[in-house]
Amino acid sequence: MTPTISTAERRHRLALRHHLTPIGRAQRVEEVAEAQVGLHSSDPATVYLSAWARMAEPSIDAVANSLYTARTLVRVLGMRRTMFVVPTDLAPLLHHGCSAPLAKRERTKLVKMLEDQDVAQNGDGWLDDVQQRTLAALTQRGQAVARELSTDVPALKQKLRFGGEAMWAGEMGISTRVLFLLATEGKIVRARPRGSWLSSQYRWAPMEAWLGRAMPDIDPSDARTDLAGRWLAGYGPGTFNDLKWWTGWTVRQTREALVANRAVEVALDEGTGWVLTGDVGGTAAPESWVALLPGLDPTPMGWKERDWYFGSHAARLFDRNGNAGPTLWADGRVVGGWGQRPTGEIVTALFEPLSSTHDALLHEEVSRLEGILDGTVVTPRFRTPVEKELAG
Repeated sequence: MTPTISTAERRHRLALRHHLTPIGRAQRVEEVAEAQVGLHSSDPATVYLSAWARMAEPSIDAVANSLYTARTLVRVLGMRRTMFVVPTDLAPLLHHGCSAPLAKRERTKLVKMLEDQDVAQNGDGWLDDVQQRTLAALTQRGQAVARELSTDVPALKQKLRFGGEAMWAGEMGISTRVLFLLATEGKIVRARPRGSWLSSQYRWAPMEAWLGRAMPDIDPSDARTDLAGRWLAGYGPGTFNDLKWWTGWTVRQTREALVANRAVEVALDEGTGWVLTGDVGGTAAPESWVALLPGLDPTPMGWKERDWYFGSHAARLFDRNGNAGPTLWADGRVVGGWGQRPTGEIVTALFEPLSSTHDALLHEEVSRLEGILDGTVVTPRFRTPVEKELAG
């Protein structure tokens, strides 16, 4: 018979495997990033807030040190064309399993734009030359922003038109496209930002110099297998559609990764799910817990089929493009949202009543996060109706 995994069991796993209970918090940010198979980094604040929610001793310095001093974490393009912060050993999996095919398509697109807009008759050769000179200039500088590299390589100052006759049409510097392509090819990396930990204006650095080694070659099929196995370990059970959406893979690639992992079929309330071999057993109920997770946190974004933890609340907590806003969790379910007023005060919106135990835990979490932020106001890059109402 097909084993059954209940919704309650899934919530227990979520709590423990995602370090969300008070006694289950991680000691190091690397543990968090590995358990989550990466922290979303489209909004730089998410990395810090996601880590803090799961760390026993959270601080700005703890995260920044791992990213920019020890360099045990690195920011790379990964699943669904999205930026993630991952332990360095996971970076090749995201690169070869998700972003390397994107690099080929982006290069073809850029070459066509160069030729169509008369920047170069031989777009491929022009791009090769500019990439090589950009890498050389970056190696000479060590770290640099696009403006500095455009001084060294004047060709980067040219503009490309996009959007045709559409209302949103405009111009973009070639430097933006060239640097994105180099990063997608695994040759350069986003280093320390200019400004505070909330800044998204990153300096660039050569990948090999930043990490002490070049991006290793891995067979794409092997990378997808390893990446799927890590997702199953951290997020399983999940459905086929969950894994396909989370990775951005094709149906065939998703199926092959499940087969390669010898994933076991289980029955869920939502239908058929998958877990790793030997991961069918039950999990002891964890202690009561409450968490304030930021917009784009990996837990709410970990599955496509979300009714088992969002219930009827998802529409209020996502923007129009499917980006999750700040969420309030209790024992494996989303029960509200949260935001910050201009004073730095954290305010919450409850969609259902809390027990006295959970209410006390919520007050502790609010005080804990306010203490870490110390008056800093974090405005999510992707804003949702509830968050905007609370912030106002």
